[in-house]
Amino acid sequence: MGRTNDSIVTEFVLVGLSSHPKLQTVFFVIVLWMYLMTLLGNGVLISVIIYDSHLHTPMYFFLCNLSFLDICYTSSSVPLILNTFLTVRNSVPFSGCMVQMFLSFAMGATECVLLGMMALDRYVAICYPLRYPVIMSKGVYMLMAAGSWVSGLVNSVVQTSLAIQLPFCANNVINHFFCEILAILKLACADISVNVISMTVSNLMFLVIPLLVISISYTFIVATILRIPSTEGKRKAFSTCSAHLTVVTIFYGTVFFMYSKPKSSRSVGTDNQDIIEALISLFYGVVTPTLNPLIYSLRNKDVKAAVKNLLGRKNFSDGT
Repeated sequence: MGRTNDSIVTEFVLVGLSSHPKLQTVFFVIVLWMYLMTLLGNGVLISVIIYDSHLHTPMYFFLCNLSFLDICYTSSSVPLILNTFLTVRNSVPFSGCMVQMFLSFAMGATECVLLGMMALDRYVAICYPLRYPVIMSKGVYMLMAAGSWVSGLVNSVVQTSLAIQLPFCANNVINHFFCEILAILKLACADISVNVISMTVSNLMFLVIPLLVISISYTFIVATILRIPSTEGKRKAFSTCSAHLTVVTIFYGTVFFMYSKPKSSRSVGTDNQDIIEALISLFYGVVTPTLNPLIYSLRNKDVKAAVKNLLGRKNFSDGT
């Protein structure tokens, strides 16, 4: 627990929705169900992409990475969130909080970059279809995916290292469901200007730049689609990137809405504000990873055909 200025904080306390005990039970059931659906949906999507040779293309390779990323992201925070709903004061060791913060931050940053890479892939596929196999060779798209993971991990190492070096004094209560970096920085009893500058640079690199890449890519994509003479051709071209565009809209819309709210108001927040912020946080961390496989499955004929083929073969093998 937090002690005096010269003592070391050995644990943090997550309060979550402890002031709303009735909501805690409801949220526990919802979050647990969402987490299981995330594991199932993304697990099936990964299995189908690996199993079906027709899906061994750059687009589905990135999608496989996105599904694995969603599983890692939710698994890094949901168990802690569920435990918060079960206890009034959920104590987390300092080291455990830092590890969880590192994983969540790394997965979030990686997803931002990966969504940008997926937009570039769709740009090449739509705007340069004849040169697509040459430009997006196996070496290129594997390097793009690896770059997304490495950059996200390196960024998280930097942010977590800076946070670990901060001194924490009497207040060790985090008004959140899990160890979120902005909530932790508020508890530091030292100058956090270096952390703020570092976070600003991080937001520029991992939120703004990928979003610009996505926006510019889709500007060219839309312009190319509009030049296609047939309506059927336009529909087919847009269908190859509509799922990705939907995921980007949900992901970035939630992120910007969550981080654009003034954090200082949180300390005096009303009950309604606490509930709203809880819903936003849970939507970003739990609902979005659950929706991703559904969006790609419902909007993609190849994925639906591969799922039916996989289930059909399994049923056939069981019956023989």
